[in-house]
Amino acid sequence: MKKRVLIVSQHFWPENFRISDIAEGFAENEIEVDVLCGIPNYPNGNIPEGYGFFKNLKQNYKGVNVHRCWEITRKGNSSVRIFLNYISYPFFATFKTLAFMGKKYDAVFCYETSPVYMIFPAIFYSKIKKVPLTTYVLDLWPENLYSVLPIQNKFLQKVCEVTSHWHYKKSDRLIAMSPSLKDRLMAVTGKTEEKIAVIPQYCEKFYEQEIEDAALREKYKDYFKIVYAGNISPAQNLEVAVDAAVLLKEKGINDIKFIIVGDGMSRGDIEKYVAEKGVMEFFDFLGSKPVTDMPVYHTLADCLFAPLAKSDLIGLTIPAKVTSYMAGRKPVITCIDGEGSLVIEKAQAGLTGESGNSTQLAENILKL
Repeated sequence: MKKRVLIVSQHFWPENFRISDIAEGFAENEIEVDVLCGIPNYPNGNIPEGYGFFKNLKQNYKGVNVHRCWEITRKGNSSVRIFLNYISYPFFATFKTLAFMGKKYDAVFCYETSPVYMIFPAIFYSKIKKVPLTTYVLDLWPENLYSVLPIQNKFLQKVCEVTSHWHYKKSDRLIAMSPSLKDRLMAVTGKTEEKIAVIPQYCEKFYEQEIEDAALREKYKDYFKIVYAGNISPAQNLEVAVDAAVLLKEKGINDIKFIIVGDGMSRGDIEKYVAEKGVMEFFDFLGSKPVTDMPVYHTLADCLFAPLAKSDLIGLTIPAKVTSYMAGRKPVITCIDGEGSLVIEKAQAGLTGESGNSTQLAENILKL
């Protein structure tokens, strides 16, 4: 008899998250998979054509049964809309779990990016049905929350801390992406070492491709090309690239181009900051592209860029883009404290720098 797994994840195909690939892997291993996710709208808050509150709420993706619940979209990416998006998915998804009560699963698996509250429907189902819950921790909360929403009120910070840690504690097992994140999760949950596994992030095989685009190559033939691919939010701190461009311009250098492939809540702010600093000639914002197109931009690049906001605890995680970059076999420049830079140093895969250190970034660009 086939084993059955219920996956709980706010984000799923057609959004670009690796849980889609993991779910496909379960199905390929003859495990029956149901996914409980939200309506696709990440990162810009726009619902793709063909989807809606009453469209395609049930689908099949490569042998995986997809069940979508309502959520308030991120449209506009204001702090209020992101907050409403964060709390609406667990609210509607918890009610949606009632539709699964008649089914028997061998395990519940939660792929926890932000928000941590997306774990709640998984906890609700697993406790009622007495099914073990494993949560893969990709974003550490409440630390990641503070990088997106600058909450200063001490009472609200305490509420976020207590509720975040409660969700981790209620999971039967946790998966961390790095040893230091495992240590942190052990400290906040009191779980034993055996209850928390370390499974580093991987990347899909298609990232290993080299795909030449003649038009792009011609467009950027006169530049040293620095490619950033991914979400644009406060957590990424792309301001450091703008400040580095200012330093490079002061040195009389004008043949460097930051090619930004992605979208997100901070894109408008970053574009405005670029204009304010007078370095528009250093940047091209290309918007979101399908994840399968990333090898085109990796092939184009002279180096690949991975920044992250300054935070001791955010530094326990490794951005997904870092493993994708490494598969592209191009030098990686980081502005990351902690694990994200350590993995590049260990692999001798590029040049590393501190979060927010624009002087160091400019120097590393010149070295390459």
